[in-house]
Amino acid sequence: MRPLFGKVGIFGIGLLGGSVALGLRERFLAEEIHAYDPDPRALEDALALQVVDRVHTALGGWIAELDLGVLAAPMGVLVSEGLKLARFSGPHTLWTDVGSVKTPVVEALTGVLPNFVGSHPMAGSEKAGVEAAHAGLLQNAVWVITPTPATSPEALRAVHGLVQNLGAYPLEISPELHDRLVARVSHLPYLLAVGLNRLMAQDPHQDLLMFLAAGGFRDLTRVASGSPRMSRDMVVANKAALREAIEDLRAVMLELENLLEAPEALLEAAQEAKRTRDSLPIVKRSLLPVMNELVVQVPDKPGQIATVSTALGKAGVNIKNFEVLAIRDEGGAIRMGFATPEEREQARQILQDIGYKVR
Repeated sequence: MRPLFGKVGIFGIGLLGGSVALGLRERFLAEEIHAYDPDPRALEDALALQVVDRVHTALGGWIAELDLGVLAAPMGVLVSEGLKLARFSGPHTLWTDVGSVKTPVVEALTGVLPNFVGSHPMAGSEKAGVEAAHAGLLQNAVWVITPTPATSPEALRAVHGLVQNLGAYPLEISPELHDRLVARVSHLPYLLAVGLNRLMAQDPHQDLLMFLAAGGFRDLTRVASGSPRMSRDMVVANKAALREAIEDLRAVMLELENLLEAPEALLEAAQEAKRTRDSLPIVKRSLLPVMNELVVQVPDKPGQIATVSTALGKAGVNIKNFEVLAIRDEGGAIRMGFATPEEREQARQILQDIGYKVR
């Protein structure tokens, strides 16, 4: 079975870059995954955790050999990194990014990086670093793709294919509309979380407030636990759209303040808010523990699931979770979860002995 890509380069091996790499690995979408990061510790962790196959501390000729390059650097340096990479890229390489702000990135890199298509997976965590990465972070996530009239149709189709094969849902919109929308559903909530925590920290009764803060406050301010520097770069890069969102929120808060004198109207506003919140789609991610899961490459032939499950059943190995991953014309993969690492390793040996490629 031939993978979708030969050599892939991940530039910035943190949470998102690492999750993309793991998704490529577990779904057998790449023959070899390379990583570049200015932090040598991040590269060491990526190798130790088997997120990538090779690491690089400097840009160079190896970049021209890539079939796919993914820019996953922090927003503050994403454009400058992309411009540096353009000097090394081969003309055939497909490029995309996972930055949370699109207009400045797309404007700067379209026509400079070959076959560049801007994109942004709507997935994240308050945790940072490659040690927090997992392929399930991208599963069932909406992945926004932001082409322009100058975008290559072939490159656009290839990025759609990448997103779908990683188990995410592609949504194609303009870079400008993306930035307006994420300002309201991502960047403004982050500033609100920062503001609420500042309100607590500056109160003369801070200790009592912290003691009284229940789950609702924790849930509402969770995003403030992320990387302050990366979050700062994110909101600053989208400051025009974010200022517009702040003005709109200021008007809404003033309206709600006035409704304190009109209980019935406030109740109506609260009921509308409840309907909106309750109608939000529930995104189910993969919850299999990473340490106990196994992915098996299977050819496109009848009876593969039966062969795998029968072999493990005869050996007394119990499969706790079972999922068929993306299937292409040449085959696909099966992901299985086991109760213990020992069972997982026993299953690995059994399946390798009967000819399957396992990760």
